[in-house]
Amino acid sequence: MIAALTRLTKEEQEVVYEAPLLVSILIAGADGSIDRKEIRQALQVVEKKSRNSSSAIAELFREISRDFEDKIKLLIQKYPYESTQRTPLVAEDIAKLNAIMQKLNNQFAVEYYQSLLLLAETVARASGGFLGIKKIAEAEQQFVSLPMLQNPFRKPS
Repeated sequence: MIAALTRLTKEEQEVVYEAPLLVSILIAGADGSIDRKEIRQALQVVEKKSRNSSSAIAELFREISRDFEDKIKLLIQKYPYESTQRTPLVAEDIAKLNAIMQKLNNQFAVEYYQSLLLLAETVARASGGFLGIKKIAEAEQQFVSLPMLQNPFRKPS
């Protein structure tokens, strides 16, 4: 278990572990279809974070990266196939992080939030937008800043 998550309930920990998968599903599926290229990009970001972040974040992303594609396929099955129905449900599940972030160490919460933003942008650029030129498609643009999440940065009191 990751020390930064010990103050959380089992359900809250599960939300923290699932959120990168959910962000990947949200962004990849915003245009109506989730393609392998987007999932591969998501996996690359998760694997990179497992090597290049602070130890707690690296440990978290190491655990998330194990069987990433299998986990994401199982999670996708939990939601409706149609993106117009799936997207609001996924966004709602991601928003559960807002209350959880308040319970985390501020440094961990900020780095985790920034990791999710990086993941969202990378997945959005994977499909390439117009003519495949690494631009963010319009359907994904509205979610790439993860508007359902509050920035956890809190000034020390």
